[in-house]
Amino acid sequence: MIDVETAARRFVADVWNAGREESAYELVAAGCPGLGGTGPAAMLAWHRDRRASFPDLRYKIVDVVATGTRVAVRWRAAGTQAGQFGPVPPTGRVVSYSGATFLRFDDDGRIVDVWSVNELFQVLQQLGVEMLPPLTPGEA
Repeated sequence: MIDVETAARRFVADVWNAGREESAYELVAAGCPGLGGTGPAAMLAWHRDRRASFPDLRYKIVDVVATGTRVAVRWRAAGTQAGQFGPVPPTGRVVSYSGATFLRFDDDGRIVDVWSVNELFQVLQQLGVEMLPPLTPGEA
């Protein structure tokens, strides 16, 4: 059986922080669902897009829990917005936020499922995006 904790830590270090494409192809299964597609290419495209917005974005592992084929990674991330982030033009502001990512591995040590939660609302606030509730009918 593979050491899933070591594989998860390598995934964060190599793919998220270093952008090593070869590691993504070693660690992510072809059928692994991702944003906008499946497999390592979709995973890399998402991280390339995020790095285009925050070129110095780095993730720090805070805690890892591994059991069987599953790993939970709690992390903190920080980076400077130097590129477009969704509708937000570059601000030069530093953001810092937390999240958790849940990974499931197959018997070959490849990631077959990824699910993440993070503080996106906090990121937008740090970038100066003003969030207003929608108007109710009759308000102007």
